[in-house]
Amino acid sequence: MSTIGTTTIAPTTPVVSVASSSSSGATGGSVIDVSSLVSQLVTATYANQEANNASQTAAVTAQISALGTLKSALSTFQGALAALDTPGSFNALTASSSDQSAFTATADSSAVAGTYSVGISQLAQAQQLVSTAFTAGSNATIGTGTLTLSLGGQSANVTIDSTDNTLAGIVSAINSASGNPGITATLVQGSDGAHLVLASALTGAGNTIQVSASGGDGGLAQLAYSATASGIYTQASAPQDAIVNIAGISYQSASNTVTGAISGVTLNLATTTATSNATVTVANDTATAASNISNFVGAYNTLVQQFSSLGGYDASSGTAGPMLGNALLSGLENQIGNVVHGLISDGSSGDNSLASIGVTTQSDGTLALSASALQNALSSNFSAVSQLFSSTNGIAAQLNTQLTSALASSGPVNSYSQTLVQQNSALTQQSANLTNEENALTASMTQQFSALNTLLSSLQTTSAYLTQAFANLPKVGNNNSSG
Repeated sequence: MSTIGTTTIAPTTPVVSVASSSSSGATGGSVIDVSSLVSQLVTATYANQEANNASQTAAVTAQISALGTLKSALSTFQGALAALDTPGSFNALTASSSDQSAFTATADSSAVAGTYSVGISQLAQAQQLVSTAFTAGSNATIGTGTLTLSLGGQSANVTIDSTDNTLAGIVSAINSASGNPGITATLVQGSDGAHLVLASALTGAGNTIQVSASGGDGGLAQLAYSATASGIYTQASAPQDAIVNIAGISYQSASNTVTGAISGVTLNLATTTATSNATVTVANDTATAASNISNFVGAYNTLVQQFSSLGGYDASSGTAGPMLGNALLSGLENQIGNVVHGLISDGSSGDNSLASIGVTTQSDGTLALSASALQNALSSNFSAVSQLFSSTNGIAAQLNTQLTSALASSGPVNSYSQTLVQQNSALTQQSANLTNEENALTASMTQQFSALNTLLSSLQTTSAYLTQAFANLPKVGNNNSSG
């Protein structure tokens, strides 16, 4: 302590005493970590708004995803209805042969149910010609010129020159000829030499082979053949039609695949029959109908499980589906369920509900199918089962109408989707606005605190200077001089 005369002067205290921060935001002579302080203030200011926006965005995003799942499930279910929702879906018929070693049969939707006797007295076959032997074998030189091959009114020209005028060359030229009407050439080697075999690819009496030659050195003329001039060929197999007897009526076919004898029925002939006691039976295709109904049950069960996943609540885990309580989901679930579990009025007292054909409802809302009960219903009253699904107010027809309306561009599913998209866009814009506000506030506060920082730094410097100045003042003691 210094004293001047009898007056005591204490050391001067600094005006500002704020320690400089060593954090990353405070550098040099800075007093405040501006970056950290501003960041904390801005975060605190907008924390609630950001949390609320994030929560709403997550909820809307979950709804969009759930709606996409629902739409896919509805479309898949509707796809299973296509095999049941129109009377034509049940028009499939089967044709069965009592002697499949003799023939098999198939039927299309134009066939008429019934049983017909079938006798096969002759199979259709193709013509086959075998030449006399060429002792020189496949290398035998035949000649040059043009061969004209004809079969069943179609013909093609094959040019033979010195590069392929051998028997083997001619065989290759015939088989590779452009526009060949269906005649194949083969060499068969015998003990007496090589034989040229010409075979028709087409059966039927009208598909006869003709071969003519022109031009060149004339050597090709030996390969000519016609019905009246067989030349070097022997007919190994004559062209002929199939002859079948249907219910006492004779029918000829150029092919062993007979399509015109019974309307809508195709017979595939394999061999002749001794008598006409074989039969073909045309009946409703119950197997296909049963399979389609089984697929419907499976598709409905999948849809019910999807409804439960989207709108249910798992008490054991405390987990709610993303569309729990959603009016669109519950509305669709009720509409579809009412049709599936309801009665169909078709003016008859036959099968008018799923339960009547062996499809029952289980405790979880899914369906169970009794294959035997369904088969019995299809066998005893196929028409009633068809009406149950495909009539105007049939189950599949009603469901298809409902789903078509629900999934239409102006339907409730798409409308709800548009609403969610709009909400998501609004939330995205709100988030962008918050970001802009935060950036503006950050800039403003940074500017203010930076100015304050500069002021405090200046005061700190002044304080240090004054402290040093007072410390350097000369010390003056008391002088007690006499008189």
